[in-house]
Amino acid sequence: MRPVGTILCLSWLAWLALPCPAAETKRIVLIGHAPDHPYRTHCYLPDCELLAKCLRQNGDIEAVVSNGWPTDPALLDGVDGIVLHVQQGGNVIFHPTCRENAVELLKQGVGLTAIHWSTGASVDEIGDRFQAAMGGLFNPQFSQYTVEESTMRRATPDHPLSRGWQDYQLREEFYINLRFLPGIVPVMVAKVRGEDFPIGWVYERPDSKGGRSFGFVGGHFHDNFAVPEFRRGIINGILWTSHVDVPPSGAKCDISPADLELSGAFEALRPK
Repeated sequence: MRPVGTILCLSWLAWLALPCPAAETKRIVLIGHAPDHPYRTHCYLPDCELLAKCLRQNGDIEAVVSNGWPTDPALLDGVDGIVLHVQQGGNVIFHPTCRENAVELLKQGVGLTAIHWSTGASVDEIGDRFQAAMGGLFNPQFSQYTVEESTMRRATPDHPLSRGWQDYQLREEFYINLRFLPGIVPVMVAKVRGEDFPIGWVYERPDSKGGRSFGFVGGHFHDNFAVPEFRRGIINGILWTSHVDVPPSGAKCDISPADLELSGAFEALRPK
């Protein structure tokens, strides 16, 4: 008969020999499209590629960039988060060709992030759907936009999105006077035209299985993605919507100068 201590030791060694459970891969799809603005502004696809590189630095994350809503449904299989950096995000995600797919994904709790013009939608049934999904809505019929330099401030310092960055100066095209639902939580604020406005917010969707949304009105200028605090706030938000734990020091978001270079149709807009 073996001593109890020997049995416990053997049991411990057997437990150590067990294979570790594989980390769950998180799948995040970032959606952009062709340029529609002057040089180094609204650089949808290059910005998405840059954000995808940052996301991959934060654990087992598969970050995929799509030119427009994916035509291959398999690209959205098992997706945990969708990032929109497009013209009028609501009109992209709730377009008749993909509305049914998008509604089901959101209902299942897939995270949703909208950057800059993606916070907008037409003022109709699509706009109503998008506001219900995002908690906020931009449209020039009731909103304004202006280019100013302001201090980007953390509105809710204890929120995971606020980790790893402090207040900083930024020149940006700010959207103000958006329509917000009562449940939104401002996480970023800036003084625009002499008044404080929410420029980043989070929203926990009540009509879904734990669905989270993050809206950020910045992202007009491609060069702002060179600012570490700017990138970290966005990456924190995307991770949070995708139910990925944001590190206490904030998300990793390292890039090189080459990552800010443009090519193809985006570089063709360079003034001669």
